[in-house]
Amino acid sequence: MNVTIKQINAFVVVAQSQSFAEACNRVHLSQPALSITIKNLEEALGGALLVRTTRTLALTPEGQAFLPVAKRLLLDWNQALTDIGSLFSMKRGKLSIAAMSSYAASLLPRVVVNYQDQHPDINLCIHDVIAEDVVELVRGGRVEMGVCFDPGPCDDLVFEELFTDAFMAVFPKGHKFDSMKEITWSQLMDEHFIALQKPSSTRLYIEKILAEYDISFAAQTEANQLSTIGRMVSAGVGVSVVPQLCEAQMRDMNCACRTLKSPQVALPVGLLHRRRYSLSAAAEAMRQSIVQEHLEAKPAMINRVMAEECTPCLQ
Repeated sequence: MNVTIKQINAFVVVAQSQSFAEACNRVHLSQPALSITIKNLEEALGGALLVRTTRTLALTPEGQAFLPVAKRLLLDWNQALTDIGSLFSMKRGKLSIAAMSSYAASLLPRVVVNYQDQHPDINLCIHDVIAEDVVELVRGGRVEMGVCFDPGPCDDLVFEELFTDAFMAVFPKGHKFDSMKEITWSQLMDEHFIALQKPSSTRLYIEKILAEYDISFAAQTEANQLSTIGRMVSAGVGVSVVPQLCEAQMRDMNCACRTLKSPQVALPVGLLHRRRYSLSAAAEAMRQSIVQEHLEAKPAMINRVMAEECTPCLQ
């Protein structure tokens, strides 16, 4: 059955006006064209909807039954067009994104403020999770995009690098490291070390790099969240390493932070989305907000001049 919205609209206008001449003016069709439109609709539905004489126009019983249905179809059609137009113009809608906790607690709040100033009618849902979960949320389509470390080559995902984030040493205030400007990995490994739990990709990457420098990785305590590591360090449990994005968060927890070298370890941070799926208008606006925020702000924590070459990132 091939019925068009144009045919349904023509039928409703004719039925309401009870005049082909008036209906022609309202739908901007000539009388022959309007007659053909109604005839094609009747043929598609299987019978007459209107009874016409030289002086009168009336609905058949089938036409009377179809009229409220046709009106509802037009209303639903117009509402659908309005809804999709609102989504494109971002006058309404919902956007779900994911961000690893180091980014969510440092740079993302400024992005959200700017985004909501420009698009106040978009309802934001932010998943603050570990980097591995960001990848899985994006891959599974539960969020449109995420911010995380480079997950490496993925056929189904696109990674857009924003900046490179180096790791830094964190330790409780009053520790012997307080007098040092820089700390080496070997010095850290001689202390009670708190590490991210396996199978954290960040931990695996660090272990790989240290192995290349013949430095043994030994973790006495493990945790799943960087915030938990910070609390443990602050309490005096031990020392650890975190991305420089976490510096403000670590200092708020009363931890001390130092540059980490020999080797310096860094990972790209960027936007992640599915390769074969286009971003919605709301998600694309968020992508542009994140990129623009990075270009304009260039936070010191992620733009420090390195004294040495950063270790190449894991591919």
